[in-house]
Amino acid sequence: MTTTPALTEASTSKTVTVNGMPIHYHEAGQGEPVVLLPAGPSNGPASTAWLHYSKTLPALSRHFRCIAMDLVNYGKTGPVTFHEPVHDVQARAVLALVDALGIRQAHFVGNSVGGTTAIDFALRHPERVRRLVVGGCHASTGGDPYLLANRPPEMSRVTRKAFNNPTRETFREYLEVNFHDQSLVTDELVDYLLRNFLDHPDHVAARRDSVSMPHSNMADLPCIKHKTLIIHGRHDRMVPVEQAIMILNYIGDSRLVILNNCGSWAPYEQPDDYNREVLAFLRA
Repeated sequence: MTTTPALTEASTSKTVTVNGMPIHYHEAGQGEPVVLLPAGPSNGPASTAWLHYSKTLPALSRHFRCIAMDLVNYGKTGPVTFHEPVHDVQARAVLALVDALGIRQAHFVGNSVGGTTAIDFALRHPERVRRLVVGGCHASTGGDPYLLANRPPEMSRVTRKAFNNPTRETFREYLEVNFHDQSLVTDELVDYLLRNFLDHPDHVAARRDSVSMPHSNMADLPCIKHKTLIIHGRHDRMVPVEQAIMILNYIGDSRLVILNNCGSWAPYEQPDDYNREVLAFLRA
């Protein structure tokens, strides 16, 4: 009897260079391609692709070819200094990666900044997208109007604080606001994020020197004709759950799953429920 070796950060790590910029990603599995895009707030700590989807890759890679990409200026992708909507920068990098890998069409899964990037990519390159899974995100660069929630959200304060003063204490506070389940905020996780931040001063400098210009996608959302699944944490303190309901109302062929007792990182905080919903949707 043969066993499938466990996926690790090192064993799945790959890099391609496009126009002089390294694009780092993790690859696992075979079959239809699924591109996974993680969180990455511009003014604070950020998840790497591995961290954000490490609990998702084992389940999805049994059925799909999974490509989990580090976003520009995070993990090992970049650095790039820009003066334009940040999600346009990220969507171009996504296009560069799938072109380099010879992927003509894929499912796209994105959370937080990765979710907005997936929406941006689907609007710009609809022929490259099969199905969309997004959540924990706004539709637009710079956010969308809130009807009920306060703005700016609590997470904006702690991300800026951690970015300007990167310590174990400020990174722990950032994670405590990210998660509903405080038991997930371990010393190991805090150290992983802080080490990734401090090990890439070129990325930090590029983010500090860049300017993301606001751009609304709300009027264009009805142009998305792909089947879309929205998965959002009920206790998201970065993007209030009302934004998921807004996206649901603008994208015609969409459905919404709200995970109770869940914060901003649904793939990490509630992986079993997240994986079940994503697999059922993509395999339908």
